[in-house]
Amino acid sequence: MLRSEAGLLLVNGTIETLDYGIPRTDAVAIVDGRVAALGQEALRLRGAGTEVVDLEGAYVMPGLFDVHNHFFLAGHMDLFELDAPPTLDLTGLLETIADYAAGLPADGWVIGGSWGSGLLGEINTPEALSRLDAATGGRPALLKDDSKHNRWANSRALELAGIRAGTVDPDGGQILRDAAGTPTGVLIEAGGVLIERTLAELRPMTPEAQSRAAARGIEILHSYGITGFQDAAASLQTMRALKELDDDGRLDAWVVTSMQANDFIFGTTPLGEGIIDHREETRSEHHRPDFIKIFLDGVPPAGTGAFLEPYLESAGFPKCHCGSTTMRPDELEAWLFSTAKRGISAKIHCTGDASVRLVLDTVAKLRAAGFTSPRYHIAHGQFVHADDIPRFAELDVIADISPSLWFPGVISEAIATVLPAERASKMQPNRALLDAGARLAGGSDWPVSVSPNAWEAIYGLVTRQDPSGQFPGTLWPEQAITLREAIRAYTTDSAEAMGLANVTGSLTPGKSADFIVLSADPYEIPIDGVRSLRARQTWFAGRKVYDEAQLSSAVVTH
Repeated sequence: MLRSEAGLLLVNGTIETLDYGIPRTDAVAIVDGRVAALGQEALRLRGAGTEVVDLEGAYVMPGLFDVHNHFFLAGHMDLFELDAPPTLDLTGLLETIADYAAGLPADGWVIGGSWGSGLLGEINTPEALSRLDAATGGRPALLKDDSKHNRWANSRALELAGIRAGTVDPDGGQILRDAAGTPTGVLIEAGGVLIERTLAELRPMTPEAQSRAAARGIEILHSYGITGFQDAAASLQTMRALKELDDDGRLDAWVVTSMQANDFIFGTTPLGEGIIDHREETRSEHHRPDFIKIFLDGVPPAGTGAFLEPYLESAGFPKCHCGSTTMRPDELEAWLFSTAKRGISAKIHCTGDASVRLVLDTVAKLRAAGFTSPRYHIAHGQFVHADDIPRFAELDVIADISPSLWFPGVISEAIATVLPAERASKMQPNRALLDAGARLAGGSDWPVSVSPNAWEAIYGLVTRQDPSGQFPGTLWPEQAITLREAIRAYTTDSAEAMGLANVTGSLTPGKSADFIVLSADPYEIPIDGVRSLRARQTWFAGRKVYDEAQLSSAVVTH
């Protein structure tokens, strides 16, 4: 039972609880890291040892959730890799690479990204490879695109990986070549794994570095007010790092991991049953390895998203090229039935409407067979056939959405070059999904997105515009949703989607005291101001885990 005296008491604030019983209040009492009471009942729990925080009218709400990110990769990038914006043109990118490479030792690797997927045609030439070789000064280089699915390697990296004219394309990938058959350095999907594995062998990551990368990723998430998230493609190394952090009392977030069943882009080992075998040994209080991750297709700009109708021939694709799924229907069915029997849910990467339909068809068989408990996330699902929209609610399939992947920007512009205009403009039917009764769960796909900023994503969901202002116009504005619906996608609905609603997601008595002090009340400002909202403080289990440097308004008394 909770003690009768509060350890922490928040008073004099506008506190959005997202609890249906008391939606808003001005006081919250916290005992042993959990919400104990709200409003007047909370005030009665004040005792001699209670720490009282006077919010001075500040707006407080439950911590935000991110249902789809790659926090470990983001933390590693922040600590150890080149981080270039995907909006750079080729010359700007090469200049950035040259500046970064100049600070490395002669045998150091230039790794990181991102190059915009719209540059694919421009870098797929011998001339561009020569320019990359010059920029890196003879050092090996492996650079990811904005989707993190495709790679650009220089000549030295190709040499170290043994990639030459006679190298056969790997399953699920492609080594792009010039007219003479010589690799250009552009590696599509699983083509990049050939060098990722070489890099891992030559520069293995120490357990200490793994722990640092995980901690740094979470630290950055805290700065955006995120207290719960789902790793969308976890490796065993990541899972072990999370377990170590939690055992040491340093995992200040709820983390659900999606164990990789297959992998065409990261070069991860082990996969599938090899990683599932370690599931329970890495479980801890705050780490829940409860999902598998299946990459069912690739990305549209590379022609690897699986569609019901063809890509544009004018974009260089063969006639009637629709892309394809990475698994046959029977393979996907075997994976989902096998894991469902063990109580494991699934997050399934789908960018084309054909892969979305295959997931829905397969889940229909699972539901008919009585598997009602496993959660199924269609991750991304930018393109959904109109006939399939009602099936999300009918089959209790969650739409895992990452707005930065579809609102006006680099990726949507690249997609517009490979699909007919009437199809390319019909991305992310969020209004239709909600109206059909589906649940939307908000994610970032960070570091595919530049940041995990949920407020920029929320702005995009409501306005269908680019929150950065760099890209004009709106994308399918009829699919806009309301501010309240968008906030729910990054709070209660994501907590439910991740299987965490019983412990967090709202400031309901008995749940973890995870909350943020926000720079303003999102419902009291113009929608244009929503994209600039920021977390002034982030608290997890009643402990402050982030405090904006210039924060000075909170007054603490005893």
